[in-house]
Amino acid sequence: MNELIEAGKVHCANCATPLEGEFCHHCGQSMHSVLKPVHHMLEDGMDMFLHVDGRILHTVPPLLTRPGFLTMEYFSGRRQRYVAPFRLMFVLCLLAFFAMHLAVNRVMEGQGVNLADAQHVDEDAFADARTPQEVRAQLAEQLDGLAVSRRVTPAVAHPALDTSERQLRAMADKRLVALGAAPLAPGAAPVPAASVRTPAKPSDKASGPTHVESKLAGKKIEFAWLPAFVNERMNTYVQRTLANLKELSNRDPAVRQTARDRLTTGVFSVLPQAMVVMIPLFALLLKLFYFFRRRLYMEHLIVALHSHAFLFLALLLATLLGMLAGWLRPHAAWAGHGVNYLQTAVLLWMPAYLLVMQKRVYRQGWPMTLLKYWCVGWCYFWLLGIVLTVAAVMGAGH
Repeated sequence: MNELIEAGKVHCANCATPLEGEFCHHCGQSMHSVLKPVHHMLEDGMDMFLHVDGRILHTVPPLLTRPGFLTMEYFSGRRQRYVAPFRLMFVLCLLAFFAMHLAVNRVMEGQGVNLADAQHVDEDAFADARTPQEVRAQLAEQLDGLAVSRRVTPAVAHPALDTSERQLRAMADKRLVALGAAPLAPGAAPVPAASVRTPAKPSDKASGPTHVESKLAGKKIEFAWLPAFVNERMNTYVQRTLANLKELSNRDPAVRQTARDRLTTGVFSVLPQAMVVMIPLFALLLKLFYFFRRRLYMEHLIVALHSHAFLFLALLLATLLGMLAGWLRPHAAWAGHGVNYLQTAVLLWMPAYLLVMQKRVYRQGWPMTLLKYWCVGWCYFWLLGIVLTVAAVMGAGH
């Protein structure tokens, strides 16, 4: 009779624990060696990518269409096939604000800001001119700036630039008449600015942070109850913010554009951190309003993570649909309007989703759910306004 001999067990290379599977139950290390041929590494990489992609496919559709489903699955212990709540929220937050940043830049580089720049004419542009030669020199400088704007802006802004040029010429003629000189002939080019030496304006040349710091010398903000480094940091933000805001009113279009880009980039760089701050605050609100439901704070935190993950996903979709509608409208207006309706549906689904999710997770009647939904939303609205205001101020100081 043949004897049954127990096969030798494989031990973990890290802690020498006998292995019962592909991973050590004591330290978690894999039994597979990292020293393998390149083609095996490529196979492992593809397997990892497909596994993550599979979890995304199992996570995103119910997140968008089934309120509260992922949260209830997480509470039930079925978590392996879904992306972790914090990772899901954080990735969608970054993607949403990245898309919104692109959309804002597209609007600023397109119609909205360029038209505003084109129509920005200083009413006192020639008030400091004391001679007709200075008026003509300043007009030439202003027209040179408009010429630069025509080269860097799309054709949609050119009519507004023409309006600005007519306004500048009318103001120059008015100043010339006040100085006792003949107005410019229609369409005549003024004397180039380089041919007349005019006194430089400090506000036009010294619009950077150095000029602002010199004006604020001796006027720093100090709070005795704050550490010195906090006061110093706060004053730095104030100086940078004033410098950026000052450059927004500069006559040079390039300086204004640079200041706008700096402000926009600074604000969007701090928005993700601000929203991360909002999540524990939202969970605290849920804990307070559902205090008698005897749920742990961690459960409310999971609800907050999934709620914000959905909001960021909806904002991402709405932003992408808005950009798609803007691209389709010149080519196929009917398709652009259809995409706009879809964008509106996504925006309307956001508050309805949160209401249904709150009802399914906390399992209270509709009257109490509606009351708590309104109270939580009202408190969250004001907290969000405060946090976003602080974030905007910090971003403006970049």
